[in-house]
Amino acid sequence: MSHLSLNPARPSDVVLEFDGPTAAVAPAAARAAQAARAWAATPAAARGAALSVVADALEQRAGELAALVTREVGKPIVEARGEIARAVAIYRYYATAVLAPDGETYPGASPSAILAARRYPVGVCAVIAPWNFPVATPSWKIAPALAYGNAVLFKPAVEATATARLLSEIVAAQLPDGLLELLEGGADVGAALVAEERVDAVTFTGSLAGGRAVAQQAAARGIPAQCEMSGHNPSIVLPSADLAAAAQKIAYAAMGYAGQKCTATSRIIVHDDVYDELRDRLVAAVEALTVVDPSDERCLVGPLIDAAARSSASAAVEASGGSVLTGGGALDDDGFYLAPALVELPQQSGPLGRDEVFAPVAGLLRARSAEHAIELANDSPFGLVASVFTRELGSALEALPALRYGLVRVNAPTSGLDYHVPFGGSKASGLGPKEQGLAARDFYTETRTLLVEA
Repeated sequence: MSHLSLNPARPSDVVLEFDGPTAAVAPAAARAAQAARAWAATPAAARGAALSVVADALEQRAGELAALVTREVGKPIVEARGEIARAVAIYRYYATAVLAPDGETYPGASPSAILAARRYPVGVCAVIAPWNFPVATPSWKIAPALAYGNAVLFKPAVEATATARLLSEIVAAQLPDGLLELLEGGADVGAALVAEERVDAVTFTGSLAGGRAVAQQAAARGIPAQCEMSGHNPSIVLPSADLAAAAQKIAYAAMGYAGQKCTATSRIIVHDDVYDELRDRLVAAVEALTVVDPSDERCLVGPLIDAAARSSASAAVEASGGSVLTGGGALDDDGFYLAPALVELPQQSGPLGRDEVFAPVAGLLRARSAEHAIELANDSPFGLVASVFTRELGSALEALPALRYGLVRVNAPTSGLDYHVPFGGSKASGLGPKEQGLAARDFYTETRTLLVEA
């Protein structure tokens, strides 16, 4: 089967064409399993040193990687540079995190007995990553997997295959042979990867349907799965908020990178007391966003990944049942551009009120009170991230435990992550242990209880 990776800003520019799969899963898994045994026996300090070298190598080629990310997936160049810098920081973080305590001791049956629980690598980890963060997302999976002594089989999204090739080339060159294996292709390769008997765990980021399929397949095999899936993220604006700041932050969180982030703001829920003013400020903020070629330093929005994504977004706007305040039409350009759309919704229904559109589109909803705003926010099958804008400490403290989301942020946009803290959603947005930070160790290691008697 032939696969194409196109430049979404200039679809006539073919970034990569390949016949996939380009490698068989079983031989790659056999190499990884052999490499994993030797790597697990490597001292933690040596593994950390290797990750430091990986970070240096990525930093040296940061410009090349960022330019390729912009060309292949249409990410604004400034954001692309930030993504590479984040990946470098992730590898450096795990280079030192691997030296944290790897277990606990407990009182034994006798004073001379040693009773301990210690963590060990799981073995071979399958990494299935999306196209929208083609360097950072694989890195926050690959880095802890390697740090804690595992080998990795890496399957990127077809749309980001060229970037994955360059990333894998840079990382694998600093590691023992077989420790990082790249497997290219579509969903069939992902399914074969999860089914491979040498794979001991699978971590996935992508769509709800894809994540559930991976989780079901992994459960049938009895291996752990970690799935980060869709988001339909609310930003709540309360009367005490700094409305000017809130409008700017929300506009970019909803529309930046053409809304192609699982953490993008999808619903903007505004208290009735400030609704009219915030609506007007939002319209102005959205219309001020720069939609140009993503290689342009001024770009904030950029194109959608392909024609189907743009058509789906336009259809969602048309089916919303709301009033389009601004945007929503295809721009007269060669690429897959869509004017950022803000839609006033009479109720929380339809595709903008219920579904992840993954485009520069957001719905605006009116709330009668702070309690009603939280009720609307929680009325969703998803639970990735929510934001609350308020200058009242009491309102913030009431909202934090009430919102059923994996991340809750106050006076900050829904988009944006800290790599050293746990990340992952609740409800339909996430399954399995959290990602990133020290929480990653829970997935990439298994605990064994050890008893030593004299």
